[in-house]
Amino acid sequence: MEENTYSEKISFGAGCFWGVELTFMRHAGVISTRVGYQGGHTENPSYEAVCSGNTGHIEVVEVCFDTTKTNLNSLLDLFWSIHNPTLVNQQGPDIGTQYQSAVFYNNEQQKEIVEADIKKLTESGEYDKPISTFVKTGFPFYQAEEYHQRYLEKNPNGYCHIQGLLNK
Repeated sequence: MEENTYSEKISFGAGCFWGVELTFMRHAGVISTRVGYQGGHTENPSYEAVCSGNTGHIEVVEVCFDTTKTNLNSLLDLFWSIHNPTLVNQQGPDIGTQYQSAVFYNNEQQKEIVEADIKKLTESGEYDKPISTFVKTGFPFYQAEEYHQRYLEKNPNGYCHIQGLLNK
């Protein structure tokens, strides 16, 4: 992953990671993305193990972004727009603990921005149910198998719960 003095990383879980990754890859200022698993108790989990629901991991996209070209608030706007953060363990037709809405932050400034954004969204009345997004740090990121990386670029006819957004 290419990094510089002006780069930061953060991970987002918004359902199946294929479409989430493609959406973030297209965002101005994003340097790179990787899909993987985070938040669970199993070291180096496989896709099959995560899908079993027994690892505690969530499918996430690790986003490395250039802070001179975009900011966390812009990434959060995109994040909220591509999924329903009030759903627990589900996005679209995908159901399971691995599809929980999540943000894994890497520093206190990111935590404060995410929490302020959730508060703003909650107070906006945009959602009629509470936001259930898991906001945590301290969980290692485990990169998913290579065939999952940039999956929808390699398989443009692949399924994704945010398909309509990707065709824009």
